[in-house]
Parts: sequence; C-alpha cells; structure tokens
Amino acid sequence: MLKEVFFILFSNYCKDSKYIASLWLDVKNAHTQSNRYYHNLTHLEHLYQNLLLVREKINDWDMILFATFYHDYVYNVHKKNNEEQSAKKAETVLYYLKFDKARVDFGVDMIKETKSHTVSPQSDINYFTDADLSILGCDWELYQEYMNNVRREYNFYPDFMYKKGRIKVLNHFLAMQQIFKTNDFFEHFETQARSNIQKEIDYFSK
Repeated sequence: MLKEVFFILFSNYCKDSKYIASLWLDVKNAHTQSNRYYHNLTHLEHLYQNLLLVREKINDWDMILFATFYHDYVYNVHKKNNEEQSAKKAETVLYYLKFDKARVDFGVDMIKETKSHTVSPQSDINYFTDADLSILGCDWELYQEYMNNVRREYNFYPDFMYKKGRIKVLNHFLAMQQIFKTNDFFEHFETQARSNIQKEIDYFSK
C-alpha cells in the first residue's frame, strides 16, 4: 500500500521512474533499520490510514503525504535533532522536485512540528501531528504493543532511567489541556489516549 501511494505521489512531480524507485528504496531502508521497533513502516501506514479519514479536510494532501514519508526519515534515539534532520532531507527532495519555497517551507514546518505537537495556525499541520499521535488513543492492546516497541528502541537505558524519562514524557501529555488539536481526532482519540497514558504511568510507577 505505502509503496503504491509513494509512487503515485512522486509520479505527479517527476517522470523519472528509476529516480522515484531509488527514493522509495531510500525511505524503505531508513524505516527498516534493525533498531526501529515503532518508528518504522508500520507507523507510516498507521499515520496514513488515520489521515485518510480526514482527507476531505486537508488543504494540501500531497504535502501531507510527503511529510508522512519523511517525518521520521532520521531517527536516532541518541540525538535530539531527528525532526530537524528529517526536515532537511525532505527539503532537499522537494526542491529537487521543483516545489516553490513557500510550499517547501510548509512541508518542513509540518515535519518539525512533530517534535513539540503544539497548536499550529495551519490546520493541515494540526491534522498531521494529531495523526502522528493517534496511536495514543488506540485500544489498549495496540497501545501496549506501541509501549513495548518504544521501550525496545531505548533498550540501552536501564529500567530505572527509562521509567523516569518515560513518565516525564507521559505526564507532559496529560498536562496538556487537550492532546489532540483538531475536533476530529479529539473526539475520536482523546478519552482513550488519556486512559492509556495513565495506565502506562501506573505500570512504570510500580
């Protein structure tokens, strides 16, 4: 599914099928690295499926798709600039495809916003970052899988260190007035997300 979406998207802006294939292989390789247990192609698929539910409300669907494929292109748990580096990669590709600066900047901003997930004046960005967090509001069984996979990505940390940092992150979400910024995602995911997050905090607080 993702490969087909990728090829259709890029074919709208480039007629070089070999180049498009090389870009897909690059994205695929980045997301199938052995240390990626959550931030992988499954995450991209989940993000895409949730965005499809609000497609009619998206202003720039193609840019949403570009951001989907590149927002986690760089993922190194030892670094704090993954979003910025991922945005740089997307910027390079978009300029090669002859996008104008304003649209490239919009795509770059969309990717960078996945770092803070704060409210944006751009509705597309809010939909994108909400979809990125939608795993938080899934059923508990799927959330547990997500929780365990994130832990595996940080397996170099001993439990006492990981628990402290993870609980801090989770409490940050609970402290938000609302986790999801758009009405669509708020109504569908907010209550379950808060329940899941509290369960994870309770789990690590034992």
